[in-house]
Amino acid sequence: MTHQEVTHERKMTSIFERYLTVWVGLCIVGGIILGRVAPGLAQTLDGMAIHINQAPVISIPIAICLFFMMYPIMVKIDFASVIRAGKSGRPVLLTLFLNWCIKPFTMYAISTFFLGFLFLGFIGAEATDLVRMPFGLDLPVGATHGAGTVVMHEGVKMLEIPLWRSYLAGCILLGIAPCTAMVLVWSFLSRGNDGLTLVMVAINSLTMLALYGVLGGFLLGVGRLPIPWQALLLSIAIYVALPLAAGFFSRKWIIAAKGEAWFKDKFLHVLTPITIIALLTTLVLLFSFKGDVIVENPLTIVWIAIPLTIQTILIFSLGYGLARLLKLNYEDAAPAAMIGASNHFEVAIATAVMLFGLASGAALATVVGVLIEVPLMLMLVKFCLRTEHWFRR
Repeated sequence: MTHQEVTHERKMTSIFERYLTVWVGLCIVGGIILGRVAPGLAQTLDGMAIHINQAPVISIPIAICLFFMMYPIMVKIDFASVIRAGKSGRPVLLTLFLNWCIKPFTMYAISTFFLGFLFLGFIGAEATDLVRMPFGLDLPVGATHGAGTVVMHEGVKMLEIPLWRSYLAGCILLGIAPCTAMVLVWSFLSRGNDGLTLVMVAINSLTMLALYGVLGGFLLGVGRLPIPWQALLLSIAIYVALPLAAGFFSRKWIIAAKGEAWFKDKFLHVLTPITIIALLTTLVLLFSFKGDVIVENPLTIVWIAIPLTIQTILIFSLGYGLARLLKLNYEDAAPAAMIGASNHFEVAIATAVMLFGLASGAALATVVGVLIEVPLMLMLVKFCLRTEHWFRR
């Protein structure tokens, strides 16, 4: 197959994938309009939650949406390939190093510098945000917890924290969530090693079970933000472990019953748009609640997007450069750099909503991550294709 034929063949096959940025933009507008037309809808949906100790811990609508975001991703993974990952040890170790030793800390540093210093005057040094009380914490009104103060809001105890710290929390949750979904698309478009990408997705999914809560709690604590340990662990169980287990067992059952060809050609084809539809539904809910904030200060998205953009380019450059130093071939180097640069925004959104609430600045920051992800990663795909000659075949 010629270079031109490969390039022509490797295109996004779904209209949802090709125009994801457009759909995200339409969801922002639609959510804002919905919030104006039906202001009580998002609050009602946010109130549909599983309560533990009288605290809303799991938003049922978001949990349903997130399951349908994650399940189609997890069911694609052949976990038997993880055992064979030793054959491609260097790219796997590189992506683990980037995702868990570098990326969370650079995200924290860059976001703190821009949101807490450079853009603080634009965001408002005195601006505050109301977030949920950490699960299991019961403090009197007026007490302090980290950088927050306990206040009573509509009959519910909440924490009032600086707005920029709420945005920082969302950035932290993005920084500790390596991509395990769209990276399959980015690797495909950049003509990377699809088999290796699936292996890295599986390994990072398993690693998230152990490290997401630990790193999230540590960095939130450093940022003087609420540390809801129980909720962090619960979010991993619901938004990663549950779809992971469902994907693993249903994959085995379906292939055993129908065969692998039917599974790939029929079942996965039906699932392809479900992830995007669930994501877009979640975004409409988020923006219907945050519409007033955006309308009053439309540059909010810009202030959040700048550090996220710098972080993405930095991590990609570091991964791509290290891949060249390690003398990886191009097919392994491209996905290894991509998986570090992109974020698992599905888990980040769900965790932000669970920990801080649907109306929080943290939830908004994770949504901005979705907004910039597609155009940025498409730009990096083109960069990879143009620099393919830097690596050995």
